[in-house]
Amino acid sequence: MTTFFDSEIGRLFKKMSSSFFNMNDIFEEFKGNSFDSGPNYYGYTMTVGPDGKPVVQEYGNIKPEQLSISDTREPMVDTIVDEKEKVVKLIVEMPGVEKTDVKIVVEDKIVDLSAEHDKKKYHVKVPLQHKVDENSAKASYKNGILELIFKLVEEKPKGKKVEVE
Repeated sequence: MTTFFDSEIGRLFKKMSSSFFNMNDIFEEFKGNSFDSGPNYYGYTMTVGPDGKPVVQEYGNIKPEQLSISDTREPMVDTIVDEKEKVVKLIVEMPGVEKTDVKIVVEDKIVDLSAEHDKKKYHVKVPLQHKVDENSAKASYKNGILELIFKLVEEKPKGKKVEVE
């Protein structure tokens, strides 16, 4: 008996494996060329979301559908929701830059992160799945790891409760 979860995981792995096979062709095409932009990488992270469904995220400076290589890298981002502390944490890996190089813009539930230092360039737009207080943002950067913390906004039910007489 195949469940929705099994068929969904099977579909995702089939898509991922076909992307990896195509990546070999892409790398072969560029093998003879010289690029000074650093390593070329592409990958997936897979976690289980709060609803129990798999969440697959791509990362890297090469995508299967694009043949050009960007000198800007997409950093690895982990999003942690701490219901007990009522915060959302973004943990971003950006080695090789200084904290003064990091730029963070929060707008409409999207965090735009970028940093540039010498030949190291990073950029990523991270959508926030929860409602957060943009003014509560606190960021720290140490040893190549950026930690960005937002307070969760408790959403009050809309409408008015009417008492029955």
